[in-house]
Amino acid sequence: MKVTPTPMTNTSVASSPSSFDRWRIVVLLMGYAALAHFNREGLAVAGTEVFIKQLGISEVEMGWVYTSFGIVYTTLMLPGGWLVDRFGSARVLMWLGLTMGTVVALTGALTWLSNTPASLLIGLLMLRGLTGACSAPLHPGAAHVASDLMPDRHRATANGLRTAGALIGIAFSYPIFGWLMDTLGWPWAFVASGGVLIAFGVLWKFVASPSLPAPQPSDSVVTAEADSRAAWMLLGESSLWLLSLSYAAYSYLQYLFFYWLDYYFKSELHVSNADSRRASFYIFLAMGAGMVIGGLSTGVMCKRFGTIGGRRCIVMTGLILGALFARLGVQMDDYLNVTVCLATSMALLGMCEGVFWTTATDIGGEARGFAGAFLNTIGNIGGFIAPVLTPFMAQSMGWPNAISVACVIAGLGGLIWFVIKPPENSSSNVVNDWSSD
Repeated sequence: MKVTPTPMTNTSVASSPSSFDRWRIVVLLMGYAALAHFNREGLAVAGTEVFIKQLGISEVEMGWVYTSFGIVYTTLMLPGGWLVDRFGSARVLMWLGLTMGTVVALTGALTWLSNTPASLLIGLLMLRGLTGACSAPLHPGAAHVASDLMPDRHRATANGLRTAGALIGIAFSYPIFGWLMDTLGWPWAFVASGGVLIAFGVLWKFVASPSLPAPQPSDSVVTAEADSRAAWMLLGESSLWLLSLSYAAYSYLQYLFFYWLDYYFKSELHVSNADSRRASFYIFLAMGAGMVIGGLSTGVMCKRFGTIGGRRCIVMTGLILGALFARLGVQMDDYLNVTVCLATSMALLGMCEGVFWTTATDIGGEARGFAGAFLNTIGNIGGFIAPVLTPFMAQSMGWPNAISVACVIAGLGGLIWFVIKPPENSSSNVVNDWSSD
């Protein structure tokens, strides 16, 4: 089934922003992604140093707190994408800042509302689930903004930059949130972190929203039905399924390092805590740098080889070479050599991120928010399998071989791009150049 684009009747476009205003909004998107992921990772910092060591929450119970975020976040990803299409990315991203920031701040208030480990655990489970619900529209909404705002030749760059912001937020969460806890105490660290996100949501409202399309208030029932119909029609689009399957393979290797990189350095290479944290910091920063480089390179490659050819070249190079460098890294024993190889691997993987999101929104057309949400849902499924399956395989074949399996999966994800084709009649609210291939 092919998606037939519907006329854009649900948005009113503001006056066309200047090039400076467009890139200013992209920088704001980077900040939004960084702050949202900083707030997400803050609980992991407090979990290790406070909730487990000081407040009587067991490691298994804390694991369920972390999992509650992932379950709710993934479950509500598609509804979040529909909300973006229905109400506009500008408005939904503002809601995200206000609501997620409030929930994070309330996490700090738990110490004033609960005085037993059991009540604290219940509060953490509830608030962590709410955090997942509030943050579900983040990446679909940000990709929607890039699609609304940027001409085709700059869209992958914009997506690469705003996803790099997420990695910057993750990389800096440990030193900065740790410093906030040391300075203010853990309850006020959450209040401060959530308060900054709330303030950013207000800033987004007044700085970015005027330059982005907003839904018209009329014909709301008809528009909702049209948005829902366009979203469901996308489920029959083979290119979106193939793209999402490739993204799941990419996420499998990426999430493995997100969850097990620190453990691998400490348990397999026997490095100190300080060296492990330092290596993780640089490796994640390398991935963020790769996202920027990949976004900038995509426009050049598309100009030379056509849109699909250029994007295919970026993703296949990133996934296949990234998998090879990861495999090379786990064959080494020296801490510095492993760090260099894994940083190179993550940088190469990061090059692909902007291409995935840009292609999803191109395929989605009018339902580009839903398309981005579908991509992220399938990607998260692949990502959530890796942290569970990898240690299970490592028990029988060892960590290097278990990681090598992830490398093979990522490489196969790159090969899928041989059969990804642009859909007929694909469109966005801005001109795209699928036809240039």
